[in-house]
Amino acid sequence: MRLKTFALLVTTLPALALAKPLTVCTDANPEGFDFVQYYSLVTTNASADVLFSRLVDYDSTTSKVVPGVAESWAVSDDGETWTFKLRKDVQFGTTDWFKPARTLNADDVVFTFDRMLNTQSAWYKTSPNGYPTAQSLQLPKLVKAVKKVDDNTVQFQLNYPDATFLQTLTMGFASIYSAEYANKLGVAKAGDLNTKPVGSGPFVLKSFQKDAVIRYDANPAYYGGKPKAEKLIYAITPDATVRLQRIKAGECQIALAPKPLDIQAARGDKNLKVVENSAFMTAFVAINSQHKPLDNPLVRQAINTAFDAKTYLKVVFDGTAQDASRPYPPNTWSFDKDLGDYNYDPVKAKELLKKAGLPNGFETTIWTRPTGSVLNPNPKAGAELLQSDLAKVGIKATIKTIEWGELIKRGKAGEHDLLFMGWAGDNGDPDNFFTPQFSCAAVQSGTNFARYCDPQLDKLITDGKRTADLAQRTKIYRNAQKIIFDQAVWVPLAYPTAYAITRSNVTGYHVSPFGRQDFAGVSVN
Repeated sequence: MRLKTFALLVTTLPALALAKPLTVCTDANPEGFDFVQYYSLVTTNASADVLFSRLVDYDSTTSKVVPGVAESWAVSDDGETWTFKLRKDVQFGTTDWFKPARTLNADDVVFTFDRMLNTQSAWYKTSPNGYPTAQSLQLPKLVKAVKKVDDNTVQFQLNYPDATFLQTLTMGFASIYSAEYANKLGVAKAGDLNTKPVGSGPFVLKSFQKDAVIRYDANPAYYGGKPKAEKLIYAITPDATVRLQRIKAGECQIALAPKPLDIQAARGDKNLKVVENSAFMTAFVAINSQHKPLDNPLVRQAINTAFDAKTYLKVVFDGTAQDASRPYPPNTWSFDKDLGDYNYDPVKAKELLKKAGLPNGFETTIWTRPTGSVLNPNPKAGAELLQSDLAKVGIKATIKTIEWGELIKRGKAGEHDLLFMGWAGDNGDPDNFFTPQFSCAAVQSGTNFARYCDPQLDKLITDGKRTADLAQRTKIYRNAQKIIFDQAVWVPLAYPTAYAITRSNVTGYHVSPFGRQDFAGVSVN
């Protein structure tokens, strides 16, 4: 018996020694792992995408909502009751800090949404940052109740129909938490949800060292099948040039958010592959409409007219993005191509400033991040271009470079004047941009970086969600685009192409148009 056991170990050990982790060079630290507190794509990628599962997911190849931990769903004729049947085999991952005693059930779904939506719940108060996505999407107003029908059936009762509700549940913030784990922690230790997360996704968290590395292990109990990589490592590498160097050296197998020049360099390297997809994203400068004199639409129009957006696009994106004019890309239904644009015209910009009572211009600030991303490949160059163009019309702008996590936090609080920012939609629906970026509720939650609240626009956004008729929604959203254009609360910059660089021995990796990451089916050969 001992000899047989020894022989088994001998044959098994080489296989274990040859197992390769999947190392991904990422561009920034996540803000935390309790994703409902946050909304940035970096945090989504490090938390919701790898650690958690949702009731439903969105298949970008078919543009359809597909089953997640819910195997089926039905909606009532009046559109106000949604019933979800849960899979019976979904297990939460076992971590160093928690071993689940049961599979995922309706209690977990009820806990997840009750925490975000029920202000009377003790758990509601455990998020120091609030619930920005849920609040900006006005879910507390929409959802009347979330009820357990039985262990494997949960029901959402809405106050009114919402054409975007099902798609909304595919978003990262709708990830399902373990009620069993929460009960074990208790409200007093709720902070552990942010540092010691437990989810039912393809991986489980092992450790996080800020500015350095996040380590994950494959979740062998993942309902979608055990991931092909035994271990997943996020190598936090803010400098895109260093990310390229590391993937060339084989230190990582996937490098996210490459610079345009790095993409060209990778195409010429036989050991590397460039993976790309048209992105459902918009890069923009948010103009804080609550700060004087930026509260004057003439001033905002002057800023749009003073900026040479085409030169910016060439210098910063170098052929990897389209010129932007609307909140979302032109291949999105309801995009209004006939609305017009603010063409570069410094003379007209000066006239607008004079009309606004500012013939000598004014002083302001430009906020940007220190390192590049998909939505801002070269922050320094972009900010300097804007600064130079504004100076030509008398606007003296000081550039403030702020670390990403702090930039998000302070931008959410509305401290900025002009803020280089970007937004990625989750499922191809225009409301993914309208509600979180232009609704009044999103001013309160912090995702509306322009801080613009207009009753007429707000009503259009609300009306657009309350009808399932595509023609009617298109008409509503075109009217909304006109208000946004006329008020000039953004300087639209670019519709980027999403790129990643992989080693040639990586298979199964695809770039999502929404910036999401799925590493479950990725392997290193």
